[in-house]
This record gives sequence, C-alpha cells and structure tokens, in this order.
Amino acid sequence: MATKVHLAQRPEADELLGRSPLAALVGMLLDQQVPMEWAFSGPYTIAQRLGSDDLDAHEIAAHDPERFAALLAEKPAVHRYPGSMAKRVQQLCRYLVDHYDGDAERLWKGVDSGKELYKRLNALPGFGKQKAQIFLALLGKQYGIRPGGWREAAGDYGEEGSHRSVADITGPDSLARVRAFKQEMKAAAKAAE
Repeated sequence: MATKVHLAQRPEADELLGRSPLAALVGMLLDQQVPMEWAFSGPYTIAQRLGSDDLDAHEIAAHDPERFAALLAEKPAVHRYPGSMAKRVQQLCRYLVDHYDGDAERLWKGVDSGKELYKRLNALPGFGKQKAQIFLALLGKQYGIRPGGWREAAGDYGEEGSHRSVADITGPDSLARVRAFKQEMKAAAKAAE
C-alpha cells in the first residue's frame, strides 16, 4: 500500500500513513473534534510511544486499557479526548483481530465493489456512514484502492476535484481549501437553523 500522502503535514507521520493501512484507519478514527493534521499525526505518536515504527492491531488490542489511555494522554496528548479515543482505537483493533486477523489491509484486499468496501468500513467500530465514505474516498483518491463503483459508494466525497474532506488533502493549499469548504458548510448549517 506504499504511497505518498500529506494528511498530517508532518513528513514522519505522513510516511507512516503512506505505508501502514492500520495507521491510516486509526488516523481516520481520530479525525473528529480536532484539526485533521492532529488526528492523522496520532498514529505516528502512538507508534513512537509503543516503541515501534508501525502500529500492530494485536498489540494494541491486547494492551492494558488504562495503560493505553495513559499513553494517549501523555503530553502532547494524541487527541483532545485521549481516554475515550484510546477505547475506540482498542475497539477498532479488536475488531480487526477478530474479523481480519489483525490485518487492516484485508478490509479492502480483493473487494470487488465500492458498495462492499463501504459496507465493511461502515461496520468498523467508530465509523459511521460519513467516516466510511470519507475513508473510501481517501483510499480511492490517494491510495489507488478503486473497486468498481467506489466513487458512487463514497458519495459526494468521491467526487473528482472536490475539496470536501481529508481525502482531498495533498498539501497545504488543498488543506486550506478543505478547511474553507468545511467552514462554509458550518455557516450554511447555522444559517438554516
């Protein structure tokens, strides 16, 4: 799965995200209520604190929950809510161990349709419809994982040339465009209230 991404806007974190399916999934899981770059830097920080150059679903799933939460809470914290996110990361890893032998890449390897891949992503703990669609778009747009109908299954996030989500971030300029889009959407939602 090795590819070059700019999601964390930090070379060492982006290098991990580009080669590690689990790191990319964990980054997507962490991407809520914090800036995108902070969320996608999280997998690198977790790996460093575990003394590794990658994340291992078996290791994280088996880790003592209190110690894992403390690891995410160390300064600087991996997330604004390190305790609850530590639980979610462990739930995700347990799910991967139980359903995919701990291999995150098996979620999409050999999948024939975008619809099936969406279904698998949507079943992940901590992933709902929107997060599953965004991650599906990210896989298609930046990782070259493009089963038939992937753009349709990703909804608006799969649209070519859009700047709606992390799937569209390829550097600082596109990050600014995605942020502007998100602010427009928030303003529109507020105005509709």
